[in-house]
Amino acid sequence: MTQTNDVVALVHRVLGPQVIGVYSHGSAVLGGMRPHSDIDVFVLITGRTTETLRRELVERLLLVSSPDALSGVRPVELTIAVRSDVRPWHYPPRREFQYGEWLRDSYEGGWIPSPTPDPDLALLITMVLQGDSPLAGPPPGEVLDPVPYGDVIRALTAGVPELLGELHSDTRNVVLTLARIWMTLETGTIDSKESAADWALVRLPADLRPVLAHARAVYRGETEERWDGFATLLEPFADRVVRAIAALGDGTPRV
Repeated sequence: MTQTNDVVALVHRVLGPQVIGVYSHGSAVLGGMRPHSDIDVFVLITGRTTETLRRELVERLLLVSSPDALSGVRPVELTIAVRSDVRPWHYPPRREFQYGEWLRDSYEGGWIPSPTPDPDLALLITMVLQGDSPLAGPPPGEVLDPVPYGDVIRALTAGVPELLGELHSDTRNVVLTLARIWMTLETGTIDSKESAADWALVRLPADLRPVLAHARAVYRGETEERWDGFATLLEPFADRVVRAIAALGDGTPRV
């Protein structure tokens, strides 16, 4: 918890009395941290940030986050929203700030994220409410509205094209995330990437299972991340899962 506590302290140091609550989500509340898991933190604040504050957040996060979880310091993904942008709920919501290690090069080059509409907040807030794990402040159910299931589905499907664009640059994450989208649409359940991989493996054609099995094994820390032997299977795997996602149409759970 030391690194998580550092992130919480950093948030309070930079944003002060604007902070309503700080909440854990992702692997920490969906089945436990694995060797490659990020520290996922959501922050709800009372009002707008300034570029100066966002710059300070980036500079401090670069010091407490690492691009490689196996280094002993985990990657941090920190997302901030203003209360009035998510309560009462509306779609798409607006994200005030986000830090993620996939953007480290941009941050180090001087880029500072600006507030922007972000459909992914629908899924994130749903996970925050489901996890009910405040790191500071009141329980999330007291300060956040439930997200309509239809908006969760809209957010999941809206992110598929971007995921496909990162299939060869962020392979493990994309493979596991596609499996989780498929499972969520089919069952109406949001679970860990590992559990989604377990669910999807038995539903894939046998010749495509090695792709997902390897991604799961890397996520568990059971093997090194090497995709050389799977190059010819990546596109067929993605195509098969995306067709399954598309076939679910309106996202009505098949349960």
